[in-house]
Amino acid sequence: MKETTLIVIRHGETAWNREKRMQGTTDTPLSDVGREQARALGRRLAGHAFAALYTSDLARAWDTARAISEHTGREAVADPRLQERRFGIFEGLTAEEIVARYPEEHARFASRDPDYAVPGGESARSFTERCIGCLAEIAGCHPGGEVVVVTHGLVLDSLYRAAHGLDHGARRPVPLINASLNIFGYGYGRGAWRLELWGDISHLAADQVTVYRGTAA
Repeated sequence: MKETTLIVIRHGETAWNREKRMQGTTDTPLSDVGREQARALGRRLAGHAFAALYTSDLARAWDTARAISEHTGREAVADPRLQERRFGIFEGLTAEEIVARYPEEHARFASRDPDYAVPGGESARSFTERCIGCLAEIAGCHPGGEVVVVTHGLVLDSLYRAAHGLDHGARRPVPLINASLNIFGYGYGRGAWRLELWGDISHLAADQVTVYRGTAA
């Protein structure tokens, strides 16, 4: 089959992004800036021909996709497999609060063991299998075409790692940026990901840019 192009978008900003709180699958809404980012994405993609629009069903992604849908006429299709990684007891907390409240769990999490799941959460290995499997399935449904996917920071992190052969323990050298365009090619027959473009925010005003340089989101 021909290579499929995926335009993968991190959702617009939330208040927890600004506060650097662990979101996971907590269903946080877009901030005012996030809603402006979503509208800017819609304008950026207006008139751009693509085969389908997929999104996580969490509100911050769904509302970002809805803004794209309003500008492009493409109906958004929600898939819960595109949700962010579940972080259980860490969700809603800053890094400092996590260390203070759950030092033992944080130490195990910080060891970057791919099979460790925070209580109530999801291991990196299980998460990667979930989201990368979903994206490969989406690519397989549109061979040779182009699709838009609205999702979350660590889904993008997983795609970056898949494209570069980077394991979970290695540090990602690039930031995660809200409402950025990230373009990947997927060769369905060979099962390989290829990064074409990372972190395009040319559609955003300077005061709309929200960047996260850590290894979790």
